[in-house]
Amino acid sequence: MRRIPLSYVIRRLGFLVAVMWTAATINFVLPHLSRKDPVQEQVTQKIALMGESSADAQQMIDELKRIYGLDKPLWQQYLQYLWNTFRFELGRSIYQYPRPVMDIIGQTIWWTVGFAGTATILAFLIGTVLGALVGWSKAPRFFEWFIPPLALFSAVPGFILALVLIYFFAFKMQQWTNGKFYFPLRGGYSNDVQIDIRSWVFWKDVLWHSVLPMLSMLLVSTGGWALGMRAMMVTVEGADYITFAEAKGLKGTRIFFNYALRNCLLPQATALAMQLGGIVSGATLVENMFNYPGIGSRLGAAIQQFDYYVMYGIIFFLVVGIALATFIVDIIYPLLDPRISYQET
Repeated sequence: MRRIPLSYVIRRLGFLVAVMWTAATINFVLPHLSRKDPVQEQVTQKIALMGESSADAQQMIDELKRIYGLDKPLWQQYLQYLWNTFRFELGRSIYQYPRPVMDIIGQTIWWTVGFAGTATILAFLIGTVLGALVGWSKAPRFFEWFIPPLALFSAVPGFILALVLIYFFAFKMQQWTNGKFYFPLRGGYSNDVQIDIRSWVFWKDVLWHSVLPMLSMLLVSTGGWALGMRAMMVTVEGADYITFAEAKGLKGTRIFFNYALRNCLLPQATALAMQLGGIVSGATLVENMFNYPGIGSRLGAAIQQFDYYVMYGIIFFLVVGIALATFIVDIIYPLLDPRISYQET
């Protein structure tokens, strides 16, 4: 088994840190370009609702700015932000003060990982097998019938397909069935269902609510996996080692699985790792369409509410996921493909 040189790991770690620092810096700078004061925005709205005086509002604004460190110079805010971020000390939400940002992320990320992760893995498995069969010349030709719908779905953005599914399977179906819902329009579970992770009734309701969000991601992603796999199978089928295996008289199924499919899976595995690292960002718009209680919906709400620290925390988690996926692929890919060297060229 090949050993991973320590120098290679150190270089990859250095690149990982550089990516995270760059992303964290951009994450800090972009909200400040709007020139809005998040504390003042929140306090002004709440004071207006409560009917308090402007003097009370200003006192509350000054105190919250001191708590969040927004009364300090921008460069000090930046250094403190970097230090807190790399310690995963993400602070407290401004809109839901004093709720910790890590608590918000912890309660929402599992909804996203559940439906988006499942949809990504299912799309990978279905699309890879289907694309391999479409691209393999010795497979039954009826698999080619899948190419037009796969190409169509892969070209449609996930949130557009989500709107179509909502319209037909939730809204129109309700009219066709005299008010009976086959699929819910929004949410992650019904209001009359008690949240209990040990209850089968709760999990069945969660699964029912996740069908349309999962289907919208599954249909879009499956087409991309299948078309990519088909292109690689067409290329691999004419390779010398396939011709040699056929000349040896090996069975077609063995050539398909052990030679063609195995070699085509390497770039597919790389893309899968990248997609798993970025499943949150890929599900953001879909979650907003269904008002699904995942981290993507929470990010959209934080942007509307101008909640700095929730935005910082969620975007940082997105970057960490993608950066870690890239790092893992960089480390293990030469182990999967012996043609790739750890040495610098």
